Amino acid sequence: MLEIVTFTLGPAQTNAYLVADSDTRDAAVIDPSWDGELILSEARSRGWRIAHLWYTHAHFDHLGGAGAIADALNPLPLVALHPDDHVLWRSGGGGAAFGFDIDPGPEPTIDLYQGQILRLGNVVFEVRFTPGHTRGHCIFYVAEPGEARSRGVCFCGDLIFAGSVGRTDLPGGDFATLERSIREQVYTLPDETRLLSGHGPETTVGREKRSNPFVGE
Repeated sequence: MLEIVTFTLGPAQTNAYLVADSDTRDAAVIDPSWDGELILSEARSRGWRIAHLWYTHAHFDHLGGAGAIADALNPLPLVALHPDDHVLWRSGGGGAAFGFDIDPGPEPTIDLYQGQILRLGNVVFEVRFTPGHTRGHCIFYVAEPGEARSRGVCFCGDLIFAGSVGRTDLPGGDFATLERSIREQVYTLPDETRLLSGHGPETTVGREKRSNPFVGE
């Protein structure tokens, strides 16, 4: 069964998601945004073993907690990122432009790609390639989260938010590409699918198809 703990951390109030298979206690952090020691403490209190860091993209506010988490783990966690965002990762996620010099943590070792399957214990995550906010942005979709078999969950980073979409004015951003990613990779999911974004509250695919003012149904 998939369990999800949400943290809202850092200067940009970025959502980080600690996810685990409650049966095996294998855990990953999706976008370890900031204050990694808080995420690590929560995992330890639950008896979960963090073995993975999965990044939807490489902006600094989604990486800021990676160094603190990795420094406390042996062996180091496996880090997953799309290759098109490696340059952004190496530059510290663009943090210098906003006055932040972050430790991006260990080098990415898993190259994400469209249709890839990531396994966390018995839970299966499907990778969907969704450029537009950055060149290498990806989302992670779980079709059957635990017992809620009629409601999937999608960790969608800064692609789409409740009533909004990711910004495209930073290097690597392009609105037409972002819109196409949303239509092809998010709006094709079941309407009941929960969308857990990089900022703000959760929403659903159906709600955004009906009411998102930037990308309509």
